Amino acid sequence: MNEQMHYSRRGFLALSGGAALTVAVAGQAQTPAPAPAEVITRKLKLGLIGCGGRGGWIADLFKKHGGYELVATADYFKSQADRVGDKHGVAADRRFSGLSSYKRLLASGVDAVAIISPPYFHPEQAAAAVAAGVHVYCAKPVAVDVPGCQSIAASGQLATSKKQCFRVDFQTRATELYIEAIKRVHAGAIGSIAFGESTYHAECPFTRYFEELTKSPNDPEVRLRAWGLDRALSGDIITEQNIHTLDVMSWVMQQPPLRVTGTGGITARPKSIGTCFDHFTGHFDYGNGTGFTFSSRQIEGHGTIPAGIRVRAFGAQGVLETEYGGTVMIRGKEFFKGGKTPGIYQAGAEVNIAGFYRDVLAGNVVNDTVPPSVQSNLITIFGRTAAYTGQPVEWTKFIASSDRLEADLKGLKD
Repeated sequence: MNEQMHYSRRGFLALSGGAALTVAVAGQAQTPAPAPAEVITRKLKLGLIGCGGRGGWIADLFKKHGGYELVATADYFKSQADRVGDKHGVAADRRFSGLSSYKRLLASGVDAVAIISPPYFHPEQAAAAVAAGVHVYCAKPVAVDVPGCQSIAASGQLATSKKQCFRVDFQTRATELYIEAIKRVHAGAIGSIAFGESTYHAECPFTRYFEELTKSPNDPEVRLRAWGLDRALSGDIITEQNIHTLDVMSWVMQQPPLRVTGTGGITARPKSIGTCFDHFTGHFDYGNGTGFTFSSRQIEGHGTIPAGIRVRAFGAQGVLETEYGGTVMIRGKEFFKGGKTPGIYQAGAEVNIAGFYRDVLAGNVVNDTVPPSVQSNLITIFGRTAAYTGQPVEWTKFIASSDRLEADLKGLKD
């Protein structure tokens, strides 16, 4: 995927405990693609929390599916809730705004919610939805810190006990080529893994906010609109954006790394703009001589290739190659031709939306997308911690962390 294609994908996104979390997760979220003429037996009343660019886009996909009726919208900004509400015929009195808008939406009578708000808010909003007896469809990342990840894990478990569905929307884990290739790796197709590479190279998708932040750096609503540049609201780029590549690494390896070292900083972006790094590097040590190198950037690449979201795993008998939007294949003794994934961004979401519908109607509350999503989310925070501190970090100590990222919400209306 060339850099321009990758930037377009990020344009969509930009607009819008303890020991139990270390359990290895394998083969999760292997939802088959829906049949072209899926039978719709009833419509689920859907509420949308987060009505920015991606929220509005995914609302269109829920409508396209045919099994949902958007009946309520919630966003801090009234204009956003109204924009999506106007498009989908949501009644004026069911469009909610302010920080607590999600609470009013949950009380309005919905069967399910799609949580597409900034990641900082996901644990609180998901917990409230489960408590309200509502099925949850949640965007990645699910949280920005370890306590938030623990909260999501607990919400997933509580949802299962209450016979509610909870699905996390990772496009790669809903894409057949990724599922098949990684299944083959787990079956031994490339032999013992020696090392791997995980990269996410792109330009900054939030440059349109630079001027506004420069003029009004202390305006809380400006900071909220530019949430992708705020460390606490987004989790920094390694969590908000790079989770796509680190999730594939986690999926391949099936278990968390033992330790990590990392670096990061602000080199190209003006240091007065936001609080996020514009690059990260790291080394994830899985023990027994196996490690994954990682790098990411939100820096102009000046035409260098490859860019995009890539993972390669080198084994004794072969090599796994994956590229989000590009080729997924295995080279070596057990060759797998695979293929390309140009439509993964939309197709993956459509598969998850269809799977969510089937799960709700069938009462399938295994909720098996939650544990791997929590684990990959934790791995991003693991790498971030090493980069922030400049020190090696051990998984067993990290997983017990109570450190939180606290967003500055002063001055925002409730």
